[in-house]
Amino acid sequence: MELGIGMFGDNHYNDKGQPLPAGERLRELIEEIKLMDEVGIDFFGIGEHHRPDYAVSVPEIVLAAAATVTKRIKLGSAVTVLSSSDPVRIYQAFAMVDQISNGRAEIMAGRGSFIESFPLYGYDLKDYNALFEEKLNLLLKINEEDPITWKGRFRPALENQHVLPRPKNGKLPIWIAVGGTPQSVERAGRLGLPVMFAIIGGNPAQFRPLFEYYRALYKDAGHDMSKFEVGVHMHSFFGEDSKATADAYFPVYAAQMNRVGRDRGWPQFTRQQYEYGRGPNGAY
Repeated sequence: MELGIGMFGDNHYNDKGQPLPAGERLRELIEEIKLMDEVGIDFFGIGEHHRPDYAVSVPEIVLAAAATVTKRIKLGSAVTVLSSSDPVRIYQAFAMVDQISNGRAEIMAGRGSFIESFPLYGYDLKDYNALFEEKLNLLLKINEEDPITWKGRFRPALENQHVLPRPKNGKLPIWIAVGGTPQSVERAGRLGLPVMFAIIGGNPAQFRPLFEYYRALYKDAGHDMSKFEVGVHMHSFFGEDSKATADAYFPVYAAQMNRVGRDRGWPQFTRQQYEYGRGPNGAY
């Protein structure tokens, strides 16, 4: 079992509710990852977002910087929004992080929980599912083949092309991030890919049938069960005194949830919701 920390690079805000420049938060992140490495955390993952409330739009830049100040910790995305990215560039970027870190880079591919990257990079949301399917297949093919020949709908074809550099050990670990849909675990099980379940709300027990479904699909597809890997991602904040920590963190967490909620039509985040999330049936 491994213990990791995933972050989105939440920005700092001033008293007027305005986001501060990203530079300070980015420099803090590098120091935080350095400390994680020193205390023995196994994995660090950083999210990709294109919103003012998050400081990180290109995870691999943060990971490359972290690779130069760490020695052991694995470094990955959490997640790379693959649907609106070029798999060739993503693979090259993570292969470079892998080389800088001496073999510690991982890709966690997902569709993300926000949609800002689609218009930003010129993609149509009506192609949401088709984009992910095609780009995941290309990413996996790059990982397996060099040179590569490939043709699809959303990207110019590749004819006997080398995607360089290659990772230190020949291939990159590629995970699939799942938010709770059977279709996502079906894909991962069929392809034999490890899954990270993002349990960010509700009762974690509700994910058990999905996990069992994924494990059965993985086995039925003939994949080696000794290589079966699964993880969970959950909101966490720790302190020595549980109540004091919860009291101090609630205003920060509620403010972030309300910033996201304004765009999605959610009601104000309440202390009751927070306490349920902290309880035995909650996701925190």
